[in-house]
Amino acid sequence: MRLHGGKDMNIGGRFWIEHEGNAFVGRGRIELLERIRDSGSISEAAKSMKMAYKAAWDSVDAMNRVSKEAVVIRAKGGKAGGGTRLTAYGLGLIDAYRSMEREHTAFLGELSARYAAAFAAATQ
Repeated sequence: MRLHGGKDMNIGGRFWIEHEGNAFVGRGRIELLERIRDSGSISEAAKSMKMAYKAAWDSVDAMNRVSKEAVVIRAKGGKAGGGTRLTAYGLGLIDAYRSMEREHTAFLGELSARYAAAFAAATQ
């Protein structure tokens, strides 16, 4: 839908998953999990997001405490070094969230298309 001056108007929105009224995962935490998956490190994931290590660790800890299974597990350092990896549950969480995100985006697109005429009339 177009506004005066040729600018487009769409319905937008964000979503997140809550557990007992508290945020469990949303866009930021899913991105953090993806970066941990790709780097094998909370520290590297945090740096790549320009996020403090403590904030990243607190997010991981919060997800692990709330979920029925661990999302992320850490290996202690040593000769081979430590590391962090996502569990099968954590990988599934990313897939489920991204699937819901695609459906959410499609739904918002449908709403935008359905109500385009009403918004166009209201902005003239």
